[in-house]
Amino acid sequence: MKSMLKLAGIYKKIIVLAIVLLSTVYLGYCITRSLNWEQKTKPPNIIFIMADDLGWQDVGFMGSKWFETPNLDKLSKESMVFTQAYMYPTCSPSRAALLTGKQSFRTGVYNVPVLERGNAQDNIFSRWTLEKHHTLYSEPLRDIGYKLAHIGKWHLVGPWPDEEKNYPFKEKLRSDTGGDFSWLENHLSKEVQQYYPTGRGFQENIGGTWWGDQSRGYIKEYKSKSGGYVAPFKNPFINPKESDKWLTDRLTDEALNFISKNKEKPFFVNLFYYAPHRPTRARSKELLQKFLNKPGDTITGQGEENREEIAAYATMVHSVDENVQRILDYLDKEGLRKNTIIIFTSDNGFNGLQSTNKRLRSAKGSVYEGGLRVPLLVNWQNKIQPERNDQLISVVDYFPTFLELAGITNYKKTLDGNSFVPLLKGKKMKERTLFWHLASSYKDPPCSIIRKGPWKLIQFLLDGKSELYNIDEDLKETTNLIHKEPEITEELLNELTSWRRKNKVPLPPSSQLAY
Repeated sequence: MKSMLKLAGIYKKIIVLAIVLLSTVYLGYCITRSLNWEQKTKPPNIIFIMADDLGWQDVGFMGSKWFETPNLDKLSKESMVFTQAYMYPTCSPSRAALLTGKQSFRTGVYNVPVLERGNAQDNIFSRWTLEKHHTLYSEPLRDIGYKLAHIGKWHLVGPWPDEEKNYPFKEKLRSDTGGDFSWLENHLSKEVQQYYPTGRGFQENIGGTWWGDQSRGYIKEYKSKSGGYVAPFKNPFINPKESDKWLTDRLTDEALNFISKNKEKPFFVNLFYYAPHRPTRARSKELLQKFLNKPGDTITGQGEENREEIAAYATMVHSVDENVQRILDYLDKEGLRKNTIIIFTSDNGFNGLQSTNKRLRSAKGSVYEGGLRVPLLVNWQNKIQPERNDQLISVVDYFPTFLELAGITNYKKTLDGNSFVPLLKGKKMKERTLFWHLASSYKDPPCSIIRKGPWKLIQFLLDGKSELYNIDEDLKETTNLIHKEPEITEELLNELTSWRRKNKVPLPPSSQLAY
């Protein structure tokens, strides 16, 4: 009996010891994971890579079987991939919201310059220039010691900013014609440079102009036959080099050069590629032929129609993928990878002239998923656990996310987004609601949008008509549930109206809505 009791005592001690050891190991894991985030010698470097007009599924890691992005696909397996990330439907509003962390109604940037459509009396014309009183995320980062470069597309300043004083405009602002660079001398002045990256917290601006595409070239309505993706680039903010061949390569060269010069300090790089925005240009004849020979994807429709255009577009996507790998290789070589966050996304949905997607409704410029939804991955080696995350991410969330990553806790100015750093740390966040307000026409009439849970409601501002979709069950947005779900409709309309009223959101002059 004594021996049995003695044996039981030994077993008990073993069990207790095992529990202590397991608890210690688990606590050590938690502490280590916390330390990975909290104990660092300097704030993390951030490389923010944004493609232009790249669709939600124009990359392999989001399901494309036709486009080829092997390097991004590999990176995605080491990253957090967000499956429901959103921008505005066109370039300028996305970039304004991204850089300021503010909704379009605050900045007045509703649309792409020179593309406002509809009756002038029924439209609030979009600003072309992002005013100075709107702080960009570059400015607080600069103030704590970051070195910052903007490389690539800007598209947040009009050709004649001095003509934008009387807003909202009574008539359409004048613009130059394609190939006319008479605006350039004015844009080299101090008065206009204050609206460019170097006047907004960045130490360098390479390639950012007021133009939405990289140059005026390769399409008959464009004047410059030599401009665009193939050198000479004809971009007034890129000094030509004898080694120039392909624009996407050159922009990556500039990013690597900037990092090399500033790697001892925390650095932040906006690498905003022009690719694969039109004009479409094949990266090489060999790569073009490869995609021309490739069978189309019957699920997405990619590669089935418009073969020459979409095959050339595919080579441009492939080029972006190759250049992302160049950046990763450099970071690994220099030992910078462990303290560098890499973000990859797009500024809006795919251009319907270059790509397609049978799973989504419409394309760039539209208020449906094809225009709003974009790919997004975030990588931080050994700190972000790889997973696919379906929580809603808005374009206005990046600013507060960058602040938190940099350790800035005292920012007091207005921001409309939420930091998604908790998600990157593996935590859950409360369900949130997304809003869009588009007071100018592009493909669709002016409207406001609310996205909450599985539901998406679009209210058109001129006639007050609404559409309701269950995105979880109907990603294609084929079935308007406005009459089948009256309670959901009423709830979302009330919340949307309350949001507009609270924020004094402007409505088009002919709107039938009270608010």
